[in-house]
Amino acid sequence: MRGQEYIELLELQNLIKESVAEAFPGRYWVKGEISSWSPRANGHCYLSLTQTRGGKSIAESRAMIWKWHFPQLKQFFEQSTGQALGAGITVLVRVQVSFSEFYGVCLFIDDIDPAFTLGEKALERKKAIEKLTAAGYMDMQKELALPELPYRLAVITSKTAAGYGDFKNHLLNNPEGYALRLDLVEALMQGEQAPASIISAIMEVQEQPYDAILILRGGGSELDLACFDDYDLAVAIATCPVPVVTAIGHDKDVHIADMVAHQSVKTPTAMADLFLEAYREQDAKLDRLEERTGNAVERLVSREELKLKTLDSNIHRAIQRRVSALEMMLQRSVGRISRGLLQKYALAAKLKDSAAHRVQFAASARIGQAVSSIALKEARIKATDPRSILALGYVLVTGKDNKVLKTVKKVASGDRIGVRFTDGSLTAKVDQVWEEDIKKSNIA
Repeated sequence: MRGQEYIELLELQNLIKESVAEAFPGRYWVKGEISSWSPRANGHCYLSLTQTRGGKSIAESRAMIWKWHFPQLKQFFEQSTGQALGAGITVLVRVQVSFSEFYGVCLFIDDIDPAFTLGEKALERKKAIEKLTAAGYMDMQKELALPELPYRLAVITSKTAAGYGDFKNHLLNNPEGYALRLDLVEALMQGEQAPASIISAIMEVQEQPYDAILILRGGGSELDLACFDDYDLAVAIATCPVPVVTAIGHDKDVHIADMVAHQSVKTPTAMADLFLEAYREQDAKLDRLEERTGNAVERLVSREELKLKTLDSNIHRAIQRRVSALEMMLQRSVGRISRGLLQKYALAAKLKDSAAHRVQFAASARIGQAVSSIALKEARIKATDPRSILALGYVLVTGKDNKVLKTVKKVASGDRIGVRFTDGSLTAKVDQVWEEDIKKSNIA
């Protein structure tokens, strides 16, 4: 091994360098994705270009843009595409292959084709549309219905987004004074994270009782608005149970989000007018209904007035006929009543005279009976008068309670009693009481 031939590392690298220069003498257009991006303070920009397949990296190379090319290339790309040049973008760049003794193979970039980057986005957009159409997502939102008077609206945008202020002012400060509720749900409206941010906002508001969800984004470059061609965002809009209305970009812009939405308008002001017009249409319907109702009421009132006039005339004639008939009936009734009263008066007079005789005879008989009865009662009263009995030699004996004593059982020895005669009274003290019959005994 000690005598084996070898060459120095530098000599080997020089041979590689010469071979690379011979194999790649010119410049080549290369497609790749910028995987890393590092502009330096010295003006140079260092980056890495990669190629992926099936989600895995299959090739990678160092690249560099010299400071005398970098500002012009960056400005040219960004002005052409409207998107910042940086990591994550697929680009078509012109490179010169070089070999460095310290860094190995390196690609020096001196030109870039912005149209290629825009074309890549267009191809992705076409594939997304075909996929959405095949899956039936394009018409899902069209089957939903906006309320006739949408009141509660959720606006997904950035509060600093171009056009949001104009939309809000135009909608809420409308001259008719229509009142709508507007809730802002903030989301990123450009860049790689925008689709996920907007999807998250849709998921948040679709569970709430909104009448419509509005996605609002003012003008911008094609790449700024490329996030609205995202397939997952389109699916989220299509499957949202609430009608989604979009106003994205410029008048000429039509994005996949617009295609799958329930409705799409060109500008934020047009979106505000869309909802205001719904209220104006209802106002017009109410005005037309009010006019038709008024006309119908006038016609009905006119018909009813004519009916009332006709009915009034008929009633007046009927009343006159009825009054005439009643007057005739009254005259006939008065005649019959007069004759009947005269007959009844004559009969009553006869009955009166007969009744007077009967009453006088009955009264005399009753008076005679009453006098006889009174005389008989008077005789009985006199016969039962105690004074008459006392006159026969009998006496009344009263006890200590001044009640007439009818039996000796209520008298005891020593009681005081009263004795009434026909010519006076006396009091006595009971000396002895006998209950047996003592008719033949002297008890004095």
